[in-house]
Amino acid sequence: MAKSRKNTIVLSILFFGPLLFYLFLLTGTNNFAKLPVLTPEVRDVTDFERKEGVLLQDHISILCFLGSDLLQHKTNALNLNEKIYKHFYGFKGFQFVVVLPLGSEEAARQLKKELGATYNVDKWYFVFGDQSQVKDMFASLQTGYALDEHSYSPYAFIIDRGLNLRGRNDEEAREEGLMYGYNAESVATVHQEMVDDVKVVMAEYRLALKKNKREI
Repeated sequence: MAKSRKNTIVLSILFFGPLLFYLFLLTGTNNFAKLPVLTPEVRDVTDFERKEGVLLQDHISILCFLGSDLLQHKTNALNLNEKIYKHFYGFKGFQFVVVLPLGSEEAARQLKKELGATYNVDKWYFVFGDQSQVKDMFASLQTGYALDEHSYSPYAFIIDRGLNLRGRNDEEAREEGLMYGYNAESVATVHQEMVDDVKVVMAEYRLALKKNKREI
């Protein structure tokens, strides 16, 4: 009797397992509609001083503007490091890119050292440009947000592999100010909204890879 029950359970798993997985994929695919392209063709960082040839193109990037007084806003970076980076840094093609004014190089080194106290931060990149370059880069996002006098914004942005700004455009997002970016000063915003949206972009990319492999 016990052996018969065990066989029944195994057969049930074999039968229903693929069906449940397929339904999960369908659910995930439907969720992608909640994270549309809000701004296409965002500028890349080719004109900035950068190490290791970092680019936004062909990467899933978290883009930040921490300003010339970035150590005053290191809480933003710490929030993102804890809630986003540590969960996704192992994903191929994932990175953080921080756009800063020239003259912020030493502060950036200090911040990266602090971020690296607990995690491998090889995928945190800092790029540097003059004030007009930083302003033009931010303007290419077409968010309606503004940089302050130190070239700082509290918002972090999700840029996909095709240089598209991804975010939310539902009514709830509009009310909370999360349509284009995620307020990194708020742990709740990063943890509750941004984590989910990064997962969606990651899952979308993985499904696209599987589809391309099937079609080859």
